[in-house]
Amino acid sequence: MARGVAAAAAALGVVAVLLTAAAAKVCTNTFPSSDSVATHAERAAAQLRLPAGLAARGHGHGHGHEQHLTPTDESAWMELMPRRSLGGGGGGSTPPREAFDWLMLYRKLRGGAAAVDGPADPFLSEASLHDVRLQPGTVYWQAQQTNLEYLLLLDADRLVWSFRTQAGLTATGTPYGGWEGPNVELRGHFVGHYLSATAKMWASTHNDTLRAKMSSVVDVLNDCQQKMGTGYLSAFPSEFFDRAEALTTVWAPYYTIHKIMQGLLDQYTVAGNSKALEMVVGMANYFSDRVKNVIQKYSIERHWASLNEETGGMNDVLYQLYTITDDLKHLTLAHLFDKPCFLGLLAVQADSISGFHSNTHIPVVVGAQMRYEVTGDALYKQIATSFMDMINSSHSYATGGTSAGEVWADPKRLAATLSTENAESCTTYNMLKVSRNLFRWTKEIAYADYYERALINGVLSIQRGTDPGVMIYMLPQAPGRSKAISYHGWGTKYDSFWCCYGTGIESFSKLGDSIYFEEKGDTPALSIIQYIPSTFNWKTAGVTVTQQLEPLSSSDMNFRVSLSVSGKTNGQSATLNVRIPTWTSASGAKAILNDKDLGSVTPGSLLSVTKQWNSNDHLSLQFPIALRTEAIKDDQPEYASLQAILFGPFVLAGLSSGDWDAKTGSDVSDWITAVPSSHNSQLMTFTQESSGRTFVLSSSNGSLTMQERPAVDGTDTAVHATFRVHPQDAAMLHGTYGATLKDTSVQIEPFDMPGTVITNNLTLSAQKSAGSFFNIVPGLDGKPNSVSLELGTKPGCFLVSGADYSAGAKIQVSCKSSVQSIGGILEQAASFAQAAPLRQYHPVSFVAKGVKRNFLLEPFYSLRDEFYTVYFNLAA
Repeated sequence: MARGVAAAAAALGVVAVLLTAAAAKVCTNTFPSSDSVATHAERAAAQLRLPAGLAARGHGHGHGHEQHLTPTDESAWMELMPRRSLGGGGGGSTPPREAFDWLMLYRKLRGGAAAVDGPADPFLSEASLHDVRLQPGTVYWQAQQTNLEYLLLLDADRLVWSFRTQAGLTATGTPYGGWEGPNVELRGHFVGHYLSATAKMWASTHNDTLRAKMSSVVDVLNDCQQKMGTGYLSAFPSEFFDRAEALTTVWAPYYTIHKIMQGLLDQYTVAGNSKALEMVVGMANYFSDRVKNVIQKYSIERHWASLNEETGGMNDVLYQLYTITDDLKHLTLAHLFDKPCFLGLLAVQADSISGFHSNTHIPVVVGAQMRYEVTGDALYKQIATSFMDMINSSHSYATGGTSAGEVWADPKRLAATLSTENAESCTTYNMLKVSRNLFRWTKEIAYADYYERALINGVLSIQRGTDPGVMIYMLPQAPGRSKAISYHGWGTKYDSFWCCYGTGIESFSKLGDSIYFEEKGDTPALSIIQYIPSTFNWKTAGVTVTQQLEPLSSSDMNFRVSLSVSGKTNGQSATLNVRIPTWTSASGAKAILNDKDLGSVTPGSLLSVTKQWNSNDHLSLQFPIALRTEAIKDDQPEYASLQAILFGPFVLAGLSSGDWDAKTGSDVSDWITAVPSSHNSQLMTFTQESSGRTFVLSSSNGSLTMQERPAVDGTDTAVHATFRVHPQDAAMLHGTYGATLKDTSVQIEPFDMPGTVITNNLTLSAQKSAGSFFNIVPGLDGKPNSVSLELGTKPGCFLVSGADYSAGAKIQVSCKSSVQSIGGILEQAASFAQAAPLRQYHPVSFVAKGVKRNFLLEPFYSLRDEFYTVYFNLAA
């Protein structure tokens, strides 16, 4: 393998250090002396069990070596040469051989002797979040607002408690818990994410309260940095880096430093806080000295070995910083955080990533992308392209997410990985960055399509509805799983602060950052690549673009977008490019500009319109949207039948406690049908009151019971306590029920078991017969709004709840003729209030035929605590 790697690398100009590392694959995210604990989840569990203070040992501020790198190109690098190479040995004026090797290595790290002036081809520019506003009332706007509410709930003093303590300043209040707890080695990471998220949320909303809060956090962190006096800034002691440099166990200190540096940089670039830039420069200079000391004391190989601990996107943030400071010291340090053993594998396009901790390495690829943008070294464009293709073809689930138990499995072997621990949220956050950059470089629609899929199914899915501060770590993909029941389950507002909480608050703060992209020039152009209701102030062209979507439903097989322009381009032509997604079809696709049909539309392309835009210009897009199945990425024949169901970009999950056997036909339409919107009017919940508690009639696992009414929405109990009650008289099928439905013969269908009804024998059956009807009659207790459920085959016999009213009590049948009523107990037990349903059909809902039962399909992102299956066994 080594010869093949070397030959390919030579052709590509791969650096020598990448070759050696790639051939040996000595690349992990743990040090040689570490134990086997590798994932964030395992480390957190271990540290949260430690006695107080043990994880926080060390109190130094890391004054370190006070030399600073000279901000020149090769001379700055040469100062990093190991001290053992500085002696004589060459004779006369000839430097020692090691000096030549060192200089050659740097030149190769730079990609040769070419100037650092970036790629020749211009990239698409991202639209400023200050100029994008999401349309109120939409799914994306609601997700943004829920996140804003959470950011405003967080207390600044509690966030910075450990920073103040570490700096020797008085800390106010009490620290937060979870991964921000004062005894957890990763403490401070969430604060970095908070700085990034608040900067982007403020840009997206201009909420003044949030701006004041985030500025106060920057001020406190500045006080901490000034107090320590070396440029160092963290919530933990610099002794953690001593351990990292000694290759002994410590939990990812550079990972946290990256988050803090990126947060400060975002506060500068997005929110305009110049103080934050000074702070991040101070941090970069401090860590430049640290890395320099490691290389001079040991070797560059020792530094590379230290990168086998998770370092986040250190290379990425340093390349970004270099574009601002133009300080070659920052560029040099960025090069030194390009993890060569991993990028080397990608450079030769080898899919050898199985076993790697996914979120350790995706940010390294994002940093490699930034290297390409800064230096123009095409190798790093190829690395990112190869990596994205690798993930898409072999390592991603239908949701767009990747990883199982935080690591990558063998390529095209995902079937065996389905569990509660799939698709870590952080990996989706970072893969979106990879795809976004690739689209900016290439305008290839596949990257925009991936972004759409992962954003809808992998990002919107991690927020629990409108509950602020309740997010998830993993997205379970196995049959019969729930987001609420996994290793982590849903987090809490103040005691979780996992890595995925940090990326989560960022994701929901920047929902508007990948809708619009600009191209400057004589004819400015705007590319609209995501269909998210919003407005964009296109300052370059002098107009405002408004994007609206018609509500999507399962009964309408067209996705409709409306783009309107206000203002005038003042005689200047401008180009509007709109994405035609690959999931649509040419047949039926339309683009109409001011009532003029623009002709054929090609899926997987950009439709371009160049004109002088004026107010009232209107572009209408219609994309046919269809159901389809997609096989799991597993090339073993026995798993070919495992497939997900999608409606355009939406992954549809089937409500299920474990069954996933579908009964297919020759065409998708043979076994999947839309749920009519009128069916929502036939939904109801039956309740009873006892001692101040409300109980609901529930159908679960084939039995009828009474359960306590859930206190929150989105629960599995709500699913089981909702029934479609449809009358025998077809004329009433499309009517809207009033407060109660009485004197009517009906069938009672459990919400999650479409096509199955409750029988008079209290069983479930797909066969419609006389024994599957109930008479809804006035309640036996005589109360005005109550009803009783009389068996259609046994007049005078009713469903009764029993007398104890305990959760889980089974429903029985009692007959007035055979049971003596004592004190009205029978009448009370047989009487229910007909309440509003605890659950309704999502506008995009379908019924899929199954072998044993049918499945209700709903968009995966809309589910909260419900049990579901993402994949179905179609061979059944």
